[in-house]
Amino acid sequence: MFKSKDKIFTATLILPWLITFGIFWLYPLIYAGWLSLTNYSTLTNTMTFIGLDNYKAVFSDNVFYMALRNTAIFTFGTVPVTTCIALFLAVLLNSKLARFREFFRTSFFIPSVTSLIVISMIFSNLYTQDGNINYILGSLGLPHPKMGFLQDTSTALLSIMAMDIWSAVGYYMILFLAGMQAIPQDLYSAADIAGASAWQKFKRITLPMLKPTLVFVIFINAIKSFQIFIEVMIMTQGGPMNSTTTLVYSVYTNAFDKSDSMGYASALAYVVFFILLIFTFIQQKLLKTENN
Repeated sequence: MFKSKDKIFTATLILPWLITFGIFWLYPLIYAGWLSLTNYSTLTNTMTFIGLDNYKAVFSDNVFYMALRNTAIFTFGTVPVTTCIALFLAVLLNSKLARFREFFRTSFFIPSVTSLIVISMIFSNLYTQDGNINYILGSLGLPHPKMGFLQDTSTALLSIMAMDIWSAVGYYMILFLAGMQAIPQDLYSAADIAGASAWQKFKRITLPMLKPTLVFVIFINAIKSFQIFIEVMIMTQGGPMNSTTTLVYSVYTNAFDKSDSMGYASALAYVVFFILLIFTFIQQKLLKTENN
């Protein structure tokens, strides 16, 4: 009798979450899967079943491969740099010799909790033809894009990557700091007695003990980077000449800027979804290996 009451009580507690999950996640996922098999026009609200034609169109579209390339460049370009800088700052701020540690921790973390829209608008102004960065470079006699960083195909994506690194490094720094706080201090005391240098302690103690945190940081950063959208939407709208178009932004433009491409956008979204599933699967395997 008590077990039945416990089951009813448990079901009652999780029911609101199940309803929310079904309405806002499961139903859109299933409906998008159906849309990906159709030619759906948002203007006339007409739908025609076309099978896998949208998926064939995705893999024969040059813009898709440009978006995939840009997304890969962004991901593999920002993740290692962000991780290394965050780890370096965490080591510095975890040092007992560091002064004003709390101030610097807060300062580095603030960009991570600031709206990406606000950050993107600020950097858009900094990157313009008459922006502060161009002015400083010009004053120093250094080369700079005459039309601004976001209007040059060779610098637009790199500029967004630099902004993303600046805004995200504080968050991952905090994760590394949390991981370092969990390392037993006895290990460092024993290393001090043995006469180990700071580099030896980092290499032999800190880095091995931080491996689970390191793997976690790399993969959540990779997944976040693979879904980059707001920065591109605010700063470049995929330009110039699709040099900053990413997969998620391509999904958005096909879904909402074109009246007859909702099916194509749904197919593209599913392609992105399965790519992220692969990332998640690799992450789980590596984390499981680390924990064992």
